[in-house]
Amino acid sequence: MNNKNRFNRAMTGLIGTGFMLAVFGYVNAQGDDPEVIETSSHVFTRMAEGVYQVTGTGEVYLMSNAMMLVGDEDVLLVDSHVTPNAANALLRSVRAVTNKPVRYLVNTHYHFDHAHGNQVFPEQVEIIGHEYTRTKLNGELGNVLTETTMVSFTEGVPALVESLRAQLSDTRDPEERAALARRLKAQEDHMISLREIIPTPPNITLDKKMTLFQKMGESDREIQLLHLGLGHTAGDVVVYLPQEKLVFTGDMMLPSLSYMGDSFPQEWVGSLEALKGLEFDVLLPGHGAPVQGKAEIGFFQAYITDLWQKTAALKAQGLTAEETAEQVDMTNHGSHYRQIRAPGADVRAIRRIYALLDE
Repeated sequence: MNNKNRFNRAMTGLIGTGFMLAVFGYVNAQGDDPEVIETSSHVFTRMAEGVYQVTGTGEVYLMSNAMMLVGDEDVLLVDSHVTPNAANALLRSVRAVTNKPVRYLVNTHYHFDHAHGNQVFPEQVEIIGHEYTRTKLNGELGNVLTETTMVSFTEGVPALVESLRAQLSDTRDPEERAALARRLKAQEDHMISLREIIPTPPNITLDKKMTLFQKMGESDREIQLLHLGLGHTAGDVVVYLPQEKLVFTGDMMLPSLSYMGDSFPQEWVGSLEALKGLEFDVLLPGHGAPVQGKAEIGFFQAYITDLWQKTAALKAQGLTAEETAEQVDMTNHGSHYRQIRAPGADVRAIRRIYALLDE
């Protein structure tokens, strides 16, 4: 099966089941190689031989995707989700899919939703990330638990839990109650686990490139870990599989707008151009569904460039970051990014651009 057919079949399975298969695994026509395997918390969608996109069922709040590479002797995982609770669920799910031991964990970047499950991985698991990711998670550059990114995405969790409890109390429909109870349990567990986070840095780092070879039959799978430049953070790593023509991009490239609160917009455009230079058919993002081809990259490059220029112009007029966040008009990108319905942008992105302009 070529990569295009794998992509189409995987997407058909994901859409048709709504990520909620009723059985443990969906077996393909040959009956010997599951295309989709589901545990209580995770869905493993086969993208190529031994290559799985890892998403959630909703039973546990994960916040981010992961990737799993299964070889003859071991497993490599990419990203550890948002909390120790989510990472423990990931490790349990891996054991349900394969009895091969996890040997490596790769962090695509330091952000909480991709790396704050690191602490639960056994000591024998090597954690690999960019040098910058290590300096962020080991506290050299400050406490990531108190930074705007972590706080802004998590401070509303207690209020959400209370809201879900109130909705559950007021709802009488059995199906709605079951769905609310499930979501409430996931958020309650998430809230508790947020308090248990101990930032845990990679113990192996790279600067520009690292290549691993995973035993696969008579040959080896080549796994390239690449830092293509500044972008979503200063330490983004993409996981590139040249033989399978697949790339896992973390949050450097998504099918939607990526968070820009710690970004380097001007350099990001060039880093995305370097991503285009890789030979791949399918892009697996840190959030959202797989993306086929490279056209999506150009849309995001155009958005970044436009946001930078318009923000700089409004700043030059004397507007504050908050005023610019309300007024900047990005609706010319609304036909592609449907979440853009009116002028305005994420204030965290605008504050970041203001800070970079001041530098």
